[in-house]
Amino acid sequence: MKILILRFSSIGDIVLTTPVVRCVKHQVKNCELHYATKSRFASLLQTNPYIDKLHLLDNSIFDLITQLRKEKFDYIIDLHHNLRTAIIKNLLGVKSFSFDKLNFEKWLLVNLKINRMPDTHIVERYLKTIEKLGVINDKGGLDFFLTNEEDEFGKSIATKKKYVAFAIGGQKATKKMPPEKIVELINTISLASITDGRSEAKPILLLGGKEDETAANFILSKTKGVENFCGKISIQQSAAIIKYADIVLTHDTGMMHIASAFQKKIISIWGNTIPQFGMQPYLPKELFFNAEVENLNCRPCSKIGYNSCPKGHFKCMSQQNILKITKAMDIL
Repeated sequence: MKILILRFSSIGDIVLTTPVVRCVKHQVKNCELHYATKSRFASLLQTNPYIDKLHLLDNSIFDLITQLRKEKFDYIIDLHHNLRTAIIKNLLGVKSFSFDKLNFEKWLLVNLKINRMPDTHIVERYLKTIEKLGVINDKGGLDFFLTNEEDEFGKSIATKKKYVAFAIGGQKATKKMPPEKIVELINTISLASITDGRSEAKPILLLGGKEDETAANFILSKTKGVENFCGKISIQQSAAIIKYADIVLTHDTGMMHIASAFQKKIISIWGNTIPQFGMQPYLPKELFFNAEVENLNCRPCSKIGYNSCPKGHFKCMSQQNILKITKAMDIL
């Protein structure tokens, strides 16, 4: 049986589909499993041993469809469910299973603050999409696979000393703690470590893309014991650093889900989005702490985020309780 999974973006969403990949491959007899995604996310899946063939979208969806037609799939599992995937399903004419994005429920929560979202993680909802194939959750969590070279890179960092990984990036500005607030958090962590009798705090390694370099340089200028990897290493190498970290600080972003795949202790910092969307760390509750400013009547203001706070005050990040986050790090 030949099956195609569709999920074109982004980092976190693709990582969240990995339980579906593994469960389908293990539980569907004689399954040849294919996956279609955007070219820039290929590295997330190229090392996945459960995927038999990867199909990449560059610019033309119709070039991709021409390629997919040749495969003669038995089923399509659509975990993106947008206009692009609708075109693919229609033109391939194959029986499909499509993920319910619950867009109306999200609209109610964002615009009217009425919560009709199920108390279910998105991974469980992804898996529910394919229950008619007889596939069930094997409880194996998320997957993220590194090459030997990437893994050795992470080990080489870890052999120096224990460290904290801090993924300071985010898809939108309203999902990211301002640099000044990050400085306050890092300095509080360092002070707490010394107060606890430790001669020095664990180094904090900053992770992010080139777009985070300015913020990282500002943080470096205001803190001690911080190393900057923003814009200097690949996603896979960032994942390797996360794999060997003692604890991971992260916004609601793809690195949070990569940390979940490695079963790391996580402090997830939430701004305009909320865990009730179903995308908090996919881990046992004792392994993570959701840092959020609760009871703000403007939150969530979006299911994705904005380039700046629509209200202008950015209380969902500026009012984060730094001491509470620091204490949570010691408890985990």
